[in-house]
Amino acid sequence: MSNVEKVLMSPQGPEFSQLVQGYWRLGAWEMSAQERLTFLKQHVELGISTVDNAAIYGDSEQLFGEALALDPSMREQIQIVSKFGINGIPAAIGEKRVSHYDSSKSLILSSTENSLKRLGVEQLDALLVHRPDFLMDVDVVAETFAELKASGKVKHFGVSNFSASQFELLQSRLDTPLITNQVEINPINFDVLEDGTTDQLQRLRIRPMAWSCLAGGGIFSADSEQARRLRGTLLELQVELDANSIEQVIFAWVLKHPANAVALIGSGKIERVQETLGALALNMNTEQWYRVWTASKGHGVA
Repeated sequence: MSNVEKVLMSPQGPEFSQLVQGYWRLGAWEMSAQERLTFLKQHVELGISTVDNAAIYGDSEQLFGEALALDPSMREQIQIVSKFGINGIPAAIGEKRVSHYDSSKSLILSSTENSLKRLGVEQLDALLVHRPDFLMDVDVVAETFAELKASGKVKHFGVSNFSASQFELLQSRLDTPLITNQVEINPINFDVLEDGTTDQLQRLRIRPMAWSCLAGGGIFSADSEQARRLRGTLLELQVELDANSIEQVIFAWVLKHPANAVALIGSGKIERVQETLGALALNMNTEQWYRVWTASKGHGVA
């Protein structure tokens, strides 16, 4: 019996799994379509039913869609999240172009259509603005979101990497509530805990989606004083909490924050996904949470 629960992302829904499987690196996992389907079925069996993707993630949507096509009945068991807005297409020789953000109506519509086609589905459970676009016309975005919802192509909308003020601005033009802000939360990066982002989400009772919970592996591999302090403290807490790994301790640290994030898992190894589930059973106390904070900062609270 799985201990991964479904949780309400906002007062109006939807329900996502408390842990989310990220498919950003799917192209690097070197799996056959059947192996991808097996992996999907394995983590759904564990209760991890929400999957995260994006238009900019290389060929990951196409690869995911190929696996899903082998057993279309799996579509009813999962919630698919995708994102739009980063134009990273390399320029042709002789062109002067740079990667950029784009939240124009034509881009939103074409990106969504392309994601649906690559994934082989008729509807996204949630579509997120991947990065805040400095040229974003919120009236245009609101109009486009309304079209996508009316057409049945997208159920819910959210954002990613938005500040509290950017979130508030877009929400002010929408008829339906944004359901999440996907942001970086880990023991190295405290930005969203300090700049009002998680305060706003708590006030609105909207759960963030926490990405890069393991700081891209930097906590384990970096040779900085901060990383060494963190590893030492995390190893102590692993013993105290009777955890199997410091990865479990880190996920427990992320999930303890009262913003009640759902946490993304980036690994394509089912054993590591299973390992992460152990974080849900850890009972980290307040002092232990602040020991991680102190180790990262290099000083105690004032």
